[in-house]
Order: sequence, then C-alpha cells, then structure tokens
Amino acid sequence: MSTTDRDLVVAAAQAGAAVVRAQYGASSARVDKGGGDFATATDIEAERVVVEVLRAARPDDAVVGEESGRTGPGHAGRVWLVDPLCGTLNYAARTMLVAVNVALRTASGIAVAASADPFTDEVFWTDGPSAWVRRDGVDSPLVPSGESRLVDVNLDPPFAIAPDFRAARLLADPGFVERFRPRVVSTTLAVAWVAAGRRAAYVTEGDLQDSVHFTSGIALCQAAGCVVTGIQGQPLHTGVGGLVVAADRETHTALLALIGNQPAS
Repeated sequence: MSTTDRDLVVAAAQAGAAVVRAQYGASSARVDKGGGDFATATDIEAERVVVEVLRAARPDDAVVGEESGRTGPGHAGRVWLVDPLCGTLNYAARTMLVAVNVALRTASGIAVAASADPFTDEVFWTDGPSAWVRRDGVDSPLVPSGESRLVDVNLDPPFAIAPDFRAARLLADPGFVERFRPRVVSTTLAVAWVAAGRRAAYVTEGDLQDSVHFTSGIALCQAAGCVVTGIQGQPLHTGVGGLVVAADRETHTALLALIGNQPAS
C-alpha cells in the first residue's frame, strides 16, 4: 500500500529527529557557511536521512534542503522543503531547543507539513485543512490560545526591514512589556508552539517565501486557525515581508499597533 503524503511528512520529520536526538551532546564538526552561520555534521546527516525517506517514497519529486540545495527533477511540480535542524547554534551549545521541519509545496500551495521536536518526541503536523500534534502515536488537535501572553521574537540577522523595523526595538517598547512577555527561543519550533497554544504569538522579519525554516510552522498555524500576516499586517509574502502569527485576532491587533509605533526611517 502506498504511503500518503500526510504519513510521509511525519515519517520524514521523525527520521530526522531521531538523528538529532541520537547525536545530541557529541562533539560535531562544523561547516562554516559565512556571516557567523554554520552547519554541524548532525545537520548534514539529519538532512541526508530525511531526503532518503522522501526519495524512497517519491522519487519523481524535487527536494530543497538547507544544506544540500535543490535536487531531483527540475520540472517537478512537487517540491519538498527540508530544514534538518532549525536551531543549530542552540544544538551546538547543548540546548534542547531545535526542530526538524519538512513541508511539501505543490502548484496549489503547501499540501502537508511537519515540525518535529527531537527531545519531546512530538511531531506537529498538518494535512492542510487541520493541524495536530502526535505524541506516542496519538494525534491531538492543535488549539491556539493567547492566554499565556508569551510572544517569541526572532532576533537573528539579517535585518531585512531595518531601519523601519527592528525586533530589538519592539522588545524595548513599554507597551509591549506591559501587555506581553517576550521570549527568544531561536528556533522555528516556537512558530509551531503558537499553533499549539504554548505561545500567544511569534514575530520575525525577512522574506519567508518557500523558506525551509518557516514554511512548516506557517502552514501549521494557518491550519490551526491562527491569524497569519506579514509584519505590517499585509497578506503573507507581500510588501516588506516578515511574519506576525498570533493565536487570536486581539493579540494580532495589539502586536500590529506596537509594530506601527516604531519610528519611521
């Protein structure tokens, strides 16, 4: 019996997570990617395993991996986006805050996506219409909630919208501190946490179209019913780009007002 895309995306993310978990704490060689960025041998091995799972089931699909780039048929209308270890610096510093992200883009959009936490053995996944978290083989629906008031903010460069917007200025806004509680997890696992009700919102700048880092989390949040827009409240992947994903409309509106307080360039 053939494997469905839904089952395949979960299996691929779990395979990558198994590598990340098994190699945690071991000394790992680094590959310099420039600008202070690097990959570890674990990134490369996890991506190899994820791609191997995808290739075995879908040999005619293309794959875009963070470390290996695009492989497979150039004309393929189905493209898998793979981020084998989101939070490499966390991982290298022996901090258990990372994710393995896998998503399938087709002509009609993101068909399926998964974000796996190697250390809780949870997989957040979506088949498009719905979003779930799998623990011990059991799926539970993802339910967003703004109750925590925890907002995760991405502080990593590049700062594509500066000086019009800087996340560090948002953190210093008295109105932000009065209403929300900032967090900096430094992995897109935090985007999945918004869908799961563990964060009220997530904010970042940058061009996130077909991003191997963000596509899975965005798809999860959209399927779970979060409010998802660009940094200025515009449709996603338009204008200046960026991302504001919030558990509810009230949280989203409050964040947009605070972002709008930033001084014009």
